[in-house]
Amino acid sequence: MHPNRSFAHNNKIIPPHKQRRFRIVAAGIGQLLNPPLSKIVSACAMNEKIPAVGVNDSNLSPFRHRYAVLFIVLASVLMAVIDGTVVNIALPSMTRFFVVDLSDSQWTITAYLITMTSLLLVFGKVSEYVGRARLFFIGIIIFTVSSLACGLATDLPELILFRVIQGAGAAMLFSISSALIFATTPTTERGRAMGYLGATVAIGSITGPIVGGFIVDSLGWQYIFFINIPIGIMLIAAAFAYLRIDEKRTSTLSLDWYGSIAMITMFVTLIIALGSLADTGGITPTAIISGVLCLLALALFILYERHCPFPLLDLGVFSNRAFLFPVIAVLLAFVANFMMAVTGPFYFEGVLGYRPSQVGLVFLVSPVVMVIVAPIAGSLYDHHPTRNYAALGMGIASIAFILLSYYALTGFVPGIIVAFVLFGIGFGLFQSPNNTAIMSALPKEQLSTASSVIATSRNLGMSLGVSLGSILLSFQLMTAGYGGDVITADPTQIAVAISRIMAVSAILCMFVVLLSTRKP
Repeated sequence: MHPNRSFAHNNKIIPPHKQRRFRIVAAGIGQLLNPPLSKIVSACAMNEKIPAVGVNDSNLSPFRHRYAVLFIVLASVLMAVIDGTVVNIALPSMTRFFVVDLSDSQWTITAYLITMTSLLLVFGKVSEYVGRARLFFIGIIIFTVSSLACGLATDLPELILFRVIQGAGAAMLFSISSALIFATTPTTERGRAMGYLGATVAIGSITGPIVGGFIVDSLGWQYIFFINIPIGIMLIAAAFAYLRIDEKRTSTLSLDWYGSIAMITMFVTLIIALGSLADTGGITPTAIISGVLCLLALALFILYERHCPFPLLDLGVFSNRAFLFPVIAVLLAFVANFMMAVTGPFYFEGVLGYRPSQVGLVFLVSPVVMVIVAPIAGSLYDHHPTRNYAALGMGIASIAFILLSYYALTGFVPGIIVAFVLFGIGFGLFQSPNNTAIMSALPKEQLSTASSVIATSRNLGMSLGVSLGSILLSFQLMTAGYGGDVITADPTQIAVAISRIMAVSAILCMFVVLLSTRKP
């Protein structure tokens, strides 16, 4: 517009000096509203062409809503993690409500775990076609709706079916959570953000039973599912508003169906075999058959993936030691962690005589410390990237397990609390640098693969830790001549058994230290 030309407003001519004031005021209002809108308002004031807002606009940086996206991802993951552990506490109530045996009702836990673990890599691949943000949004919806269905279930088969659907929704959330954080966080903040994610998983896994006990006592087992509904609705609204990222998607869904079937079979049979070993404390026909099928499925999976033009998992990524070593480290670290998580409560109740609420408070020590340490470790890694943080963390964790092994025999509670604090520090130092190293080891187009591999390794480590801890505890008590419930065993036998289990966890952490110090 010419500087000396007047323009009309309501058929009145506005003089040039007032036009200048109008432009200044309009531009100022636009700036107050938000930067992209300021361009439009200012353009209208100047009678210029309205600018197009597109992916090249600096204000549409993928990092502009990073805190909102981080909140959505962390809250969704926390909800899914808690739901994986909270049912343990509600299991007796469910068993009585449906008038079934424990062997039947435990499938509400097993079905969720099997579905989630076996579909992580599948949904990691699907996200390349659907889009990570869209798949995560769908996952929140499925998880929320299935939570309502679980709470309304009228018989056990219905509940198990809805738990399978809920596990599928959780797999969508877990498989790409790390990839979403990486895609929406600047390089200088990724370590800290991954630290928050690691702390969230730890908090959810430990606090689930505590939250579950309170809800079941106060409201009933149905409300461990109903509580997800308002949270889920809030997350759906937030995701609809903020979970928008610029990402490249494949034009076709090239899903490796045979590889997917082999992998799902492998995980299903593995969890069944481990569950049978943990329940009986010995080798059973179920464990043998499931174990053989698991090994056969693993062999077929590897064989087919090597020759498939569009594999579910490109096995070539494991030739990259910068990727392989930290993946193995995640697996072993979570095995050690959950060996303690599953056997520790038996020590506090069976040896020290603690009530479940007191046990829960003790087990909160490590996650609280982790929440503080993990973001700090991530921030340090952002500024000085090195695997030494992960090695140092697992070194501290191994010391913590050695102390737990010793104090389990003496019953010195302050020493046990110190060991829990040290474990929180060590695991907090380990997770963020290690997971960031995994995500950084592969190119950008393979972020979904890296994210789903992290989630699979973590969940597999949890499952192996729970099973291995249960097997070692049951086996030692049976060897000592006791075949009843663990909680009623002789306190000395429990203390000795758990002391040895903590020593095994310490050895696993030392292996992780070696992996973390080896050069890729």
